[in-house]
Amino acid sequence: MQVPIIQIGNSKGLRLPKSILEQYEITDTVELVLEQGYLIIKPIEAPRQGWENAFKEMHENGDDTLLIDDVFDEEESEEWS
Repeated sequence: MQVPIIQIGNSKGLRLPKSILEQYEITDTVELVLEQGYLIIKPIEAPRQGWENAFKEMHENGDDTLLIDDVFDEEESEEWS
């Protein structure tokens, strides 16, 4: 897809079609990655978005048990006092 570079004040910018903004859930800010001669425009991700609800659902389903034993159970707590 080719998009024109447009004048924005003293700068220049890209105008992205509404369909692309909606498809990639781009709202106000994007991440610009410079990589091997390419410009990559990525939507900003919220990596922990929705975790609170997921953890709550896991707890309600009983899926929040430890998979690995707590390594500090064997430690003496007096040592840390």
